[in-house]
Amino acid sequence: MYKKMRLADTVRIAPELLGDPVEAAVNHALRDKLEGLVDKRIGAVVAILDVAEVGEGHILAGDGGVYYDATFDALTFIPDMQEIMEANVVEVVEFGVFIGIGPLDGLVHVSQLTDEYVSYDEKNSRLITKESGKSITVGDHVRARIIAVSLNEREPRDSKIGLTMRQHALGKLEWIEEARLSLEKDKGKVKDKATGKKKEKKPAESGESA
Repeated sequence: MYKKMRLADTVRIAPELLGDPVEAAVNHALRDKLEGLVDKRIGAVVAILDVAEVGEGHILAGDGGVYYDATFDALTFIPDMQEIMEANVVEVVEFGVFIGIGPLDGLVHVSQLTDEYVSYDEKNSRLITKESGKSITVGDHVRARIIAVSLNEREPRDSKIGLTMRQHALGKLEWIEEARLSLEKDKGKVKDKATGKKKEKKPAESGESA
């Protein structure tokens, strides 16, 4: 989920930026340093929102820059176990689909896609279920649950997020809606059957004798 967090860090202001207002220069340096960073404690830093406080600058011998301690607000994204996400499919491969969740991508393996057997249509870049013939491709909107998280701080792109769509009310949104309508239709049939009145038999007309 997305979180607004109050953080603190030290940034270096390059000599060419020393003529700018200090707060603006610190904000710029924080964005360059932290946006896109992945940390296991706070997740992925999506954006630096504003600088709350800037301390006094200090210099190091032989370094033309100035270092400032800053307190700032940042928007972060950290995937939580069992969290339900809605997002679009960004890539389809033979072993599953990748969906974009925040600044990271999560994988729904074919084994977690549906209870049906799934085949890969490479020509049309989609996965198709065998029994019902349902398909999923890039751009489809899906609902999935996070079941595994492994964040890589050194190589954020190598972070792994595993998801499932096999549980109730998960999957491609069109599939969920179809299942809901089918369930309502079945409930209606059961209700009609339970409350319907039996037709009364009309008494047979007695014939008159000649």
